[in-house]
Amino acid sequence: MNDDFFQALASPYRREIIRLLKWKSLSAGEIASHFDISQPSVSRHLDILKRAGIVTATRRANQIFYALNLSVLQEFLLEAAALFSPKEELADEKN
Repeated sequence: MNDDFFQALASPYRREIIRLLKWKSLSAGEIASHFDISQPSVSRHLDILKRAGIVTATRRANQIFYALNLSVLQEFLLEAAALFSPKEELADEKN
């Protein structure tokens, strides 16, 4: 996990975008319609999420659709679980 990943999660707007993408991919316009900030601001948030590997972008005709990158989120969950595991479990895993 790189620092970009954790910095991407720092913004409440980006966390809300992740929640929106939890069940389906959405176009940039569909995502922007959920916020009271400008389309360029939403695009910057999407770019940060994309650079962190949290979302993927796919062009379909003249629209870009965003989806969660589940493999990166699964990696995060595994690292978080290891981080909060008791030391005894970590010692058992090394042996």
